Amino acid sequence: MVDTLPSPLRRVLLLAGLAGSCGMGRAAEFKARTLVFPRDFGSHPDTRTEWWYITGYASSGATGTAGTAGAADAGARLFGFQITFFRSRVDGTQDMQSSFAAKQLLFAHAAITDVQGKKLWHDQRMARSTGASDIKAAAASEKDTAIRLRDWSLVRKGNEYNVVALGADFQLNLQFRETQPLMLQGDKGLSRKGPQPQQASFYYSKPQMAVAGSLTVKGQMMAVEASRGVAWLDHEWSNEVLPPGAVGWDWIGMNLFDGSALTAFRLRDKSGNTVWDGGSFRHPKMNPPDRPHVFSRGEVIFQASRGWKSPLTQANYPVEWLVRTPADYYIVKALVDNQELDSRGTTGAVYWEGLADLFDSNNRHVGRGYLEMTGYAKPLRM
Repeated sequence: MVDTLPSPLRRVLLLAGLAGSCGMGRAAEFKARTLVFPRDFGSHPDTRTEWWYITGYASSGATGTAGTAGAADAGARLFGFQITFFRSRVDGTQDMQSSFAAKQLLFAHAAITDVQGKKLWHDQRMARSTGASDIKAAAASEKDTAIRLRDWSLVRKGNEYNVVALGADFQLNLQFRETQPLMLQGDKGLSRKGPQPQQASFYYSKPQMAVAGSLTVKGQMMAVEASRGVAWLDHEWSNEVLPPGAVGWDWIGMNLFDGSALTAFRLRDKSGNTVWDGGSFRHPKMNPPDRPHVFSRGEVIFQASRGWKSPLTQANYPVEWLVRTPADYYIVKALVDNQELDSRGTTGAVYWEGLADLFDSNNRHVGRGYLEMTGYAKPLRM
């Protein structure tokens, strides 16, 4: 892991950056507005928390394509991958005049899952962003998606995104091409996360992205062809994500084989009860394409059906779910149980994030994507 901050200073700055959303001060109300692109592809440093998140999968050695249920069959080697860039505003340094003051902290997590080998590799980065033009360890452009964290980067050019992440045991060198219009979550991009106006985020998704480039694990490179990889991009920014009493969330972002896209989430208290829920569904022929069918509060139900206990943290994670939505009743099954990520060296969180298959109410294999579960090892603080 590359860490540009001494450990004690890192912890102090992290606490300063997250303090506002942990109850120290009231977050500003988020009001609906029209998102403007490409500006809103870029960073929003006036908000406390922001992330750009890409998940997906790719296969090699198969005769099928990634957009069909048979893509991972017939001897194919299937990999899942994810990369997330986080930005956190350091509230305590915003009025400092020094060019060395850390106004923002940037983090990044990346992982590759080898499904056949049942192995997860992950790595992380962290650096401070000062805004000074001569300090280039970390930066996130406000004009468009262009994030750099030393030797990791995410850059948008036209309808493509380029990702580079060089981990200790793996590398991601991937290009993602849009095949569908972006999808505004919530109310035209304003996604509620609780009953209060400040408990919301601006949030859009880009599902069904074609993938090309290469994945490298332990020195072995796998070329990724566009017909054998599918990805999902989320970009979200907020001042307050978790309402009072919430300790974490369960979330799925699924690319269906027919071109549809499914999002479902719930915020959860320490007893496992739902505090808030939501999501959306878009068929590829839906019009207008940027406006999916948005689920109302109470319409999404997560019901765990099989668990897995982490040998590292002793946390119990549901790795199979029944997820009820207005679109259908779905079964979500993790393809590898152990996809827990330990990011205590950067964000301080331990969470489960991994590749999963999606089955409909008739038990047909209809999609594949990522399942994310936070707050099981310890309550999440955001």
